[in-house]
Amino acid sequence: MKIMVINVLAIGDVGNVMKSLSKITKKSKIHIVNFPKDGKGIYIHDDDVDRFVSCKVKEQVEYINKIKNNYDICIVMGTGERIAYLADLNYISYYVGRDIDAPRFKKNSREIWFKTPLHKLNFLERKFYHNTFKNAIGHVAGVWVYPFLEKYTKNGIKMDMYAMDDELFKNTTHELDIQKTKFTFFSPQRMGNGKGTDLLWKALKICKTDFDILQVNWFDEATDEELKIREQLLNELPSQIKLIPMIKRKKMPEYYSFADAVIGNMIVGTWELVDLEGVMCGKPVLSYSDPNHKLLVKGNYIQSSFLPDSNKPEDIAKIIDKVVSSKEFRDELFENERKFVSNSTDKEWVSNWWDELFETFSQKYGKIHKNSSSISIKIRMGLFLIGNRLYWKKIKKLIKI
Repeated sequence: MKIMVINVLAIGDVGNVMKSLSKITKKSKIHIVNFPKDGKGIYIHDDDVDRFVSCKVKEQVEYINKIKNNYDICIVMGTGERIAYLADLNYISYYVGRDIDAPRFKKNSREIWFKTPLHKLNFLERKFYHNTFKNAIGHVAGVWVYPFLEKYTKNGIKMDMYAMDDELFKNTTHELDIQKTKFTFFSPQRMGNGKGTDLLWKALKICKTDFDILQVNWFDEATDEELKIREQLLNELPSQIKLIPMIKRKKMPEYYSFADAVIGNMIVGTWELVDLEGVMCGKPVLSYSDPNHKLLVKGNYIQSSFLPDSNKPEDIAKIIDKVVSSKEFRDELFENERKFVSNSTDKEWVSNWWDELFETFSQKYGKIHKNSSSISIKIRMGLFLIGNRLYWKKIKKLIKI
């Protein structure tokens, strides 16, 4: 029996989540349109995806309008939400971070580990982004961000399992021009309060064992507060930290395999992609796991196997020392994490879940475009442009889409 293929248009791809998912779905064929690479995008984004040529919102909308009828349903990540809204699509919004814990439609929204707002938008801008949120036909979030989604909708869908690229992330022979003279951790995540770097720095000062940490040299830099935090972290750099340049994604498995263990996030209380990747490459991972945060895996709520289960600096230090000093502890930790990661990234289960979601929404709505009136669509663009403080003459010219 021939399986009906659902053509899915993905706009935006945070963390290559859609790219990994596109490799495993059976009923759904996912075409990704991502945003132009910035200076750091060459490291963190896959190359073989469609990309907007322009950074101008109007031109991005025009491109989507040209191709949208080739697809049955749309899923968006990040600012892809505004493009789908302006193109009048039926879209599912998928949140994995800042777009819902500090949403643009909330006045002076900030993440809980920062004092200053991430967004300082005017009323019209917030109104526009609230419309993009309300216009989504579905909202999906998981891991640590789902509780934030629950604040804004009663119909949010929880998905704590991720599709992982097991072709890329696997234990491999390392060919790195790096000399390892002592136990070595690899820490590929950004540095900043949102990653718990300040807590890790405090823990390293009280560690008793001897080790190195290969820390990728990149930071959260979206606000003045984050820039100050960057300066402070660099000024207080622990002796164990060895900064290394940013690494292209396809090179990451070599670094995971080279290291003896991996250090992940010490603040959010659940795993991030770094943690899953490290385990898939055969290494134990240290990542703070909040005992009060349960993950929904295959219909059951379970506790993460990552350690430490406290992010007090002294507790982080104890776990680090134990990993460095005890092979028996490392092996036991890795085996527990391996079982957990294998279960929570089950390709068959994740593939079926997303296939069913896309099928349900495409059957319910019938087509990718809403067929709203041309006046309504122009009002949307006008609200966006006015909110961004453009002049009326420019607005009249630009809203002709």
